[in-house]
Amino acid sequence: MFPSPSHAAWRASVVSAALALSLVLGLTACAQPAAPPVVLAQAEASRSREGVDVGRNSAFAKLIQPDEIEASATKQYNEMLRAAAEQKALAPANHAQLIRLRRIAERIIPFTNEWNPRAKQWKWEINLLGSKQINAFCMPGGKIAFYTGILEQLKLTDDEVAQVMGHEIAHALREHARARMGKGAATNIGASIVSQVLGLGDLGRTVAGYGVELISLKFSRDDETEADLVGLELAARAGYDPRAGVTLWKKMQAANKGAPPQWLSTHPAGNTRITEIEKALPLVLPLYERAPKG
Repeated sequence: MFPSPSHAAWRASVVSAALALSLVLGLTACAQPAAPPVVLAQAEASRSREGVDVGRNSAFAKLIQPDEIEASATKQYNEMLRAAAEQKALAPANHAQLIRLRRIAERIIPFTNEWNPRAKQWKWEINLLGSKQINAFCMPGGKIAFYTGILEQLKLTDDEVAQVMGHEIAHALREHARARMGKGAATNIGASIVSQVLGLGDLGRTVAGYGVELISLKFSRDDETEADLVGLELAARAGYDPRAGVTLWKKMQAANKGAPPQWLSTHPAGNTRITEIEKALPLVLPLYERAPKG
C-alpha cells in the first residue's frame, strides 16, 4: 500500500479553471436546447448492429478541434503522473492492482474503434493512484486513471472493474468533454470568461486552459446515462458480465451514505440508473455470451 496523494499539491492549478467552467456551463445551459434523451436500441430485425444505440455525438463537439483537446489532456495527465510520483502515490508497474487494470483494459480497448475511429490512433495509458477516493476517469485520447479507493473500498470484481472502465472510456469515445467545451465556446460569454480567468487571449488558446479541468470535468445526466450504456456494451464484448453493472451501482449506493462519491459526479446512482442498465441487459447479454472469456 502506498500513501494517498495530496490533492492540494497536484490540483491547485485547476481551481480557477474549474470556477470559470462552472460559470460558463451554467450560462450556456440556459441558452442552448436540451440534449435529446438517450434511446435504447430496439431488438428488431431491422437493426444495423447489435448492442445499444445512443444516437450521434453532440454537434457542439465539432466546435473544438480533437487534436487540441487530446494534446491538452495528454499534457495534464503527464503532469498529474509526475506530481503523484513525487508524492510516492503512483503505483509501480509491478503493482498487482495495476497489472489487473491493464489486463482488463487490453480486453476492452479493441472494441473502442467502432464507437470512435480516432481511438485507433490514441496512445492508451492506464495508471493507478494511491488515494482513498472512490474515483476513476478517462481523459480524451485514452488517458485512464483509477484510484485505489474505488478498488479497495468497493471490493470490485473484475466484471465490476470492467463496468467502471467501460463507463469512463465511453465518456472519451463519445467526446463528452469536447462537447461540453464546444457548448461553452458557442457563445462569446464562455470564451471571454475563461480567457479572463486563465489569462488567455483567444478561443484557440482556451482549449489549453480547459484541458486542465479535464481531470475533474463534470458531465450531464444524459452524458452519464450514455456512458453507462456504451460502457455496458464495451465490457460485454470484452467478455465481462454486463450484469455486474447492477451490482456495481448497488455497491455505489451503499457507499453513498447520504452524499455521492466523487465518481458519481452530480448524479447519484439511484434506482432509476440501475433500472436503465437492467433494461439494456437483453441487448448486451448475447454479446457477452459469445465473447471469449479470460
